[in-house]
Amino acid sequence: MTDAAQLIDGAHPTQSVLRLLARRPGRMTIALLAFAMKEVPLWFLPVITAAIIDIVADRGEVTAVLWWLALAVALLLQNYPNHILYTRSFMRVVRDTGADLRNALAARLQSLSIGYHTRVSSSIVQTKVVRDVENVELMLQQVTHPLLSATMVMIGAIAMTAIAVPQFLPVYALAVPIAIGIRYGMRNRSRVRNELFRREVETLSARVGEMASLIPVTRAHGLESTAVDRVAHGADGVREAGFRLDVLNGHVASLSWVSMQLLGVGCLVLAAVFSLTGILPITPGEVVLLSTYFTLLTSGLTSLLMLIPVGARGLESVRSIGEVMQEPDLELNEGKRAVEAVAGGIRLERASHRYAGSDRDALHRIDLDIAPGETVAFVGSSGSGKSTLLNLVLGFVRPTEGRMLLDGADVQHLDMRTARRFVSVVPQESVLFEGTIRENIAYGMPHLGDERIAGALRDANAWDFVAAQPHGWDTVVGERGARLSGGQRQRLAIARALVRDPRILLLDEATSALDPESEELVKEALDRLMHGRTTLVVAHRLSTVRKADRIVVLEHGRIVEQGGHAELTERDGRYAHLHLTQAGLTGR
Repeated sequence: MTDAAQLIDGAHPTQSVLRLLARRPGRMTIALLAFAMKEVPLWFLPVITAAIIDIVADRGEVTAVLWWLALAVALLLQNYPNHILYTRSFMRVVRDTGADLRNALAARLQSLSIGYHTRVSSSIVQTKVVRDVENVELMLQQVTHPLLSATMVMIGAIAMTAIAVPQFLPVYALAVPIAIGIRYGMRNRSRVRNELFRREVETLSARVGEMASLIPVTRAHGLESTAVDRVAHGADGVREAGFRLDVLNGHVASLSWVSMQLLGVGCLVLAAVFSLTGILPITPGEVVLLSTYFTLLTSGLTSLLMLIPVGARGLESVRSIGEVMQEPDLELNEGKRAVEAVAGGIRLERASHRYAGSDRDALHRIDLDIAPGETVAFVGSSGSGKSTLLNLVLGFVRPTEGRMLLDGADVQHLDMRTARRFVSVVPQESVLFEGTIRENIAYGMPHLGDERIAGALRDANAWDFVAAQPHGWDTVVGERGARLSGGQRQRLAIARALVRDPRILLLDEATSALDPESEELVKEALDRLMHGRTTLVVAHRLSTVRKADRIVVLEHGRIVEQGGHAELTERDGRYAHLHLTQAGLTGR
């Protein structure tokens, strides 16, 4: 089955929806056939009504009326099983399509670069995965039934009228162009206002996400009113954009209803005049038949026109999803060689990286050779390129000049997703998800044995506090580990790294946010974790890097010094200055 991501084109949302539905031709065929059967009474009952009226007008037989009654009952009763079959078939397609879109979005988001995720708020991403897909599902639910019904009625009405009173067909032809004119007359304005409304909702989502993450800072500084004002400004944008959209939808609804009702009244009067004047040989029953068919036709078209807002909102959501599916900022791994094993050798050869839109390199012509098992610390002021260098090693960004080698192989030819199976990262702020301690340690390794988890917790100095929890390692840690202290979260992050037995270890400010007691426990755990592994350490506190085999000093994306702690302090260079500054010895 074709990947849903390949079918989404934000520039052509209607075609995208049709392509998604066509992925399940069997169920769609069953749904359409069941719908056609269940709708037969809608367009055939006027024929039965007209026949009974003419029998009465001609003083016919009661048995003739009963035969028509039996046919009506049979047609009505078959509606139930066919309606259930249609609902089961079509709604399965709708729900499967929604799941496919969410899965495709999740997969696409995982393949987009770290730069994309830095630029785009996580709240906006969440809105696309949850709200936009829901809008597509609602559009399919609410628009498809009236669309198919109007189509079936139109076909039935035209066919039966062509049989009974073919001369009256041109009158029906008036309804369709008027409906199409209203639809296309409002299309561009509806699209623009739906897009503005969607952008305002995304902005509000981003601000709500910011407010939630900044609550500790906001409360600590007494900035509650500032936070509320920022969200209120976003809410005002949603309100105004939504109101303008509502007014436009009101115009569509009123124009649709008035024009279709006028046509319905006109059809009834015209059929009556033709019958009374003898212009056409129309019986009383046929007057009712023509009027009923035209009413059904105009009602169906009115229903479709009333659903323009729902359809426009759904198509705008398809465009929103298309923004992610067609985002070109991908981490390029497809078709590259998978990494089966890693020894841990890393070599940078005149490697540079410049971020899109920047006028200078974040890293400039870096030459560095790191042997397997070596511990290298990177120090420097903020913006010196330390984090970019770690992202380069992880393959989150690729060299824009020069090259990087992993165990002698150019990373440009490697699928770095497979290389990361041999890498563990312990960041400054450990990230835990809503789940148990065990689930967090074994994340991505569901079949991990208890002994291995227990060993990792002991080596991470985490066993004692985990055992003291109400349910041991089955205790739920809360969202982002909110029920644990910073030191406890960090030791769990180390345990999570340990169970993976990585060959390359990246420590990004892993102890900078801890109190002295927690820092000592974490340092002990890190010493065990680093043993025998290639380790890259980023730290502002120089006291944490003294034991490194080598210290590399970065400034403005360039290496300005490298060597051991004692060697660098004796040189009286940049590292010595940083060391004296942190020790409080400058100016003495």
